[in-house]
Order: sequence, then structure tokens, then C-alpha cells
Amino acid sequence: MPQNFRQTEILDIARYEKKVVVEELAERLGVTVQTIRRDLSDLTDEGKLERVHGGAILPSTVSNIGYEDRQSLNEGAKVDIAKRCAREIPDNSSLFMNIGTSTEAVARELLKHNNLTVITNNMNVANILVANESCDIKVAGGTLRRSDGGLIGDLTIQVIEQFKVDFAVIGTSSMDHDGDLLDFDLQEVRVSKAIIKQARKTYLVTDASKLKRNAPVRIASLSEIDAIFTDKLPSDLRMKCEAWDTKVYETSK
Repeated sequence: MPQNFRQTEILDIARYEKKVVVEELAERLGVTVQTIRRDLSDLTDEGKLERVHGGAILPSTVSNIGYEDRQSLNEGAKVDIAKRCAREIPDNSSLFMNIGTSTEAVARELLKHNNLTVITNNMNVANILVANESCDIKVAGGTLRRSDGGLIGDLTIQVIEQFKVDFAVIGTSSMDHDGDLLDFDLQEVRVSKAIIKQARKTYLVTDASKLKRNAPVRIASLSEIDAIFTDKLPSDLRMKCEAWDTKVYETSK
């Protein structure tokens, strides 16, 4: 089967089944798994699919990818980004950490930091940092979102508003070329806005794949962020960050 027809077939299967698996596609289309991986990489580069562990899914503009699939998206890039961000957070600091697999990656890199105070609306972040006996963890109350361990709602915001911290480490579901950070859940966005407002410095951790996604609710602009930690940032956005005094840390450089 020619490549263009095969990739069209892969997209048709993805639309019908919501997710495609490398080994199943190889058997179904009569090609090697290496060929399927190349096809999925091509379709991902074109923004038609998003790679997850073992396969790919269709990108969505109205709902987020499932938590388990988000965990495996660009896992290596997230680890590098998290390591770089953690280096900018000194011992004896206070910080907010919001919902997201990227912020969870940063939490893992903070396990050896000393005397931290962390306020979070992410149950996964709290559970990770339990292993750091030198970290004082405060969990913002609210409504538990069972799908990913996030806490959202008015009660969460009320708790956050009681603090003024040194740093906020936040993630985002999408970032457009105007420099706007976007997400899917209005309640989650309201919490993220409160976090930014109550932090002296805000650090964004996000990989470049977020530029290929769309989401409907605006969190903030990169102009409101003190630093972005990413694997790669397009030159147009890098220039805007320079004008906004937003520091850029790229792990690919």
C-alpha cells in the first residue's frame, strides 16, 4: 500500500476507534512496525495525530487527552524540561504547582531540595513530594477531578488566595503563536489565574507539542510569565518573549 493511502487509512481508523496502536496497525496494513512508527511521526508532525505510548490519538480542541495518555506524551522532553526548571528553584523556597503531567515531572526533580513549602491543587504532585521529608506540603481543597487527581472550584481558589509565594510552576494544555496559554476546563483555568496572581515569579513548563494543539479557554499570555522552560520554541515566539522580558530556557540548546 502506498504511503499516502496508508496514512489516510490510519487516520480513518483513528477517527473510528479514537486511538491506534503500532503493532495492531502493522498487522492490519501488512507492513513493519518501523513503517507504522514513521507514518505516525509524519502524521504527528503535520498535526493530524498526537503520539502516545504504543500508538497515537486524534488531537482535540474541546476536551483534553486522557491522563494516562498524557503521562506518556513526550516523556523524555518533560524530564529534561523538569530538570532545567528545578535548577532555578532554590532551597528554602515556597511555590505553587498546578495540575499537569509536566508539573508532576518537576515535582520528581524537587525530591532532593531542602526546606520547600509547596501549595498544590494536584494530588499527584502532593503524593510525589511525600518522599521529600524536607518539604511542607499544603493541598488546596476543592472538588476532586477523578480523571487526573486535580482539585478545582471556588474552595481551591479561596485556599490559594491565602498565600503569597516565591514561585509558581504551571503547565498548559495548549499554546498558540500569539503567546497565549490555553486549557480546556474553565474551573481549572480560574485556579491557574489565581496561582499566577499570588506568585512573585511564574515559571511555565511545557513541551513544543503544545503548539500543535488547540484549547478554548485562555489562562494568560507569555507576557505575564517570568520564564518558560521548553524543549524548543519557534523563533517568532522567542522574539516576543524577548520583548516581554520573559526568559526562555530551551533544553534542545
